Amino acid sequence: MSDKPIKVLLADDHAVMRSGLRLLIDNQLDMHVVGEAGDGLQAIDQAAAMQPDVVLLDLTMPRVDGLTALRQIRERSPHTQVLILTMHVDEQYLREALARGARGYVVKQAADQEVLSAIRAVMRGEVYVHPSLTKALLGDLMGGAKPIGPREPIELLSERELHVIKQVARGHTNQEIAEKLSLSVKTVETYRARAMEKLDLSSRAALVRYAMEQGWLNE
Repeated sequence: MSDKPIKVLLADDHAVMRSGLRLLIDNQLDMHVVGEAGDGLQAIDQAAAMQPDVVLLDLTMPRVDGLTALRQIRERSPHTQVLILTMHVDEQYLREALARGARGYVVKQAADQEVLSAIRAVMRGEVYVHPSLTKALLGDLMGGAKPIGPREPIELLSERELHVIKQVARGHTNQEIAEKLSLSVKTVETYRARAMEKLDLSSRAALVRYAMEQGWLNE
């Protein structure tokens, strides 16, 4: 590892979270924060402009979600290591993040020291995964998971994404879905956009046709 401090870009839509992370990181001798991004698009642009060593990237963000931002950051900033820092303790999100080039996955409930350890680990060329999710990766290595291969687009959806997109197909508004699922409208919009991208659907009309083919409108 270089003797120069690790340059870290913080990408999270919660200012309080970014403030706490900045204080934590800037108190370390071997790393410092070079910038902050409040949404996915800012994260992509700032990573390309600053070329940080590490991006701490949230998954649920406005404008561009974390998984989409991750892919574009890796394309535009190939030497930048991306470390997911998220509230989602989810095996599917973990696998998708690693498949798109993330070098680590830490949940926000983790202790401060774990975040620092993860940053240092990815800078050493290691992959860091939150302990509660390592079992999933070990299962993959030991043959516990299904063989990796082409999957139908619908199989890429998380349970929450599938629930939201079905509601959209049935004509419910984001506000109605948010109230029904006890989510924020922004979170519903994120699930909706992510599901549309995974299903390769570009319009509501295309979604309705897809829903009819899947039999969702008759459920």
